[in-house]
Amino acid sequence: HAHRPDAGTAAASLLATEWKRPYARELGAYPVAALRNAKYWPPVGRVDNVYGDRNLFCSCLPVEAYAEAE
Repeated sequence: HAHRPDAGTAAASLLATEWKRPYARELGAYPVAALRNAKYWPPVGRVDNVYGDRNLFCSCLPVEAYAEAE
């Protein structure tokens, strides 16, 4: 994996015991010094690969169920 100066590494990779990347683990966690105080760890999981990304579904009750509750 080539390291981009403005891109971090996923948390799961940083926490893994084995590190085979050509850059330091610290650089992967904080590619920009300002991130040390305000690091955001974006989610990287996907729902059913691309299908789940493009066809979102809701597990909520139908709207009619909420109308009946009133």
